[in-house]
Amino acid sequence: MAASKFPKSGDSNSHISSANHIEVTVADRPHPQDTPDNGRQCNDRPSRFSRSFAKILRKNQDYLQITISEPKLEQLPAEWWKTGVVFLWALLNLFLTTVMITVVHERVPDKSVSPPLPDKFFDFVSRKDWAFRVTEVNGMLLVTAWFLQWLFLKHKSIIGRRFFFLLGTLYLYRMVTMYITTLPVPSDHMNCAPKLEDDHLGRIHRIMQLFFGGGLSITGSHMMCGDFLYSGHTVMLTVTFLFIREYSPSSWYWTVYHLICWVLSAVGVVCILVAHEHYSIDVVVAYFVTTRLFWWYHTLANNQSLLDSPHNYLNKVWWRYFFRFMERNVRAVVPCVFSWPISLPRASFKIPCRRYSKVQIVREE
Repeated sequence: MAASKFPKSGDSNSHISSANHIEVTVADRPHPQDTPDNGRQCNDRPSRFSRSFAKILRKNQDYLQITISEPKLEQLPAEWWKTGVVFLWALLNLFLTTVMITVVHERVPDKSVSPPLPDKFFDFVSRKDWAFRVTEVNGMLLVTAWFLQWLFLKHKSIIGRRFFFLLGTLYLYRMVTMYITTLPVPSDHMNCAPKLEDDHLGRIHRIMQLFFGGGLSITGSHMMCGDFLYSGHTVMLTVTFLFIREYSPSSWYWTVYHLICWVLSAVGVVCILVAHEHYSIDVVVAYFVTTRLFWWYHTLANNQSLLDSPHNYLNKVWWRYFFRFMERNVRAVVPCVFSWPISLPRASFKIPCRRYSKVQIVREE
């Protein structure tokens, strides 16, 4: 192989200007006719074309040096299709939870047979009728606040699939716990809907009513019992506050916003117990499972070095395959950046006649 060489700046025949330069290398390739039939290659020598090209380069020694960098991979790709898949995961588990509630409802023992279990909180705080309405109103306020905040986040696709995955997984755990252990009603004030036994059409009607009513008592959709361990209301109050705080700035006015959301969440959780709608163990287990799952997931997501570490025992969780599916292409910590949910085209902000202003000025001159 041979390459054309340029004279150094100290040569008498070189006239290199101060302009930018381009480096060109010419490689000689042996032609088929230059190779003997017996397989031996001829001596390396520049071809006629390369010699002519080298002479032209020597006459014109002003050249440019062009550096082409390799395209960098996007660190935070949106991948909305993954968000859609995880949304179906959450929707499926929410629907299956309503199915499980109808199943467990048939197994709840009657109050005359199994009275409410003793609870230490109930011994000190008497029941208030209005308390559970406060819980559900606070829950709706937090869900609305989180939805509006999520809508204005720049990386809403990544954050959205994290929220849907955690929510679906928490309700999957809830299905398991309420099925394997059916607790009696926590208070005598609870009037459970009658059991349907073999009425399958009636069960389907209850499932649809509970699902589309959001499982709220104020909508009249929650009339069944048995879904005590653990509390779904505590899950929603806790997970929405955790996401609100995680994906918002830490300035002082946002701190006020965090404090308001924390008060709504804490008051809502306490009012569940004040209303005697759940045992204390239901609320404690719900809070523990929700916070630990949230912290474990975000510890893995925000520390890329842990993903391939052999000493990372968080990689042994059963949902690690779902995690890799969702976070495979997320190569950085998701920043808290806000943007408009709908981007208007730039052409709508331009004055139509501005592009012709220069032509008009030239004509007037």
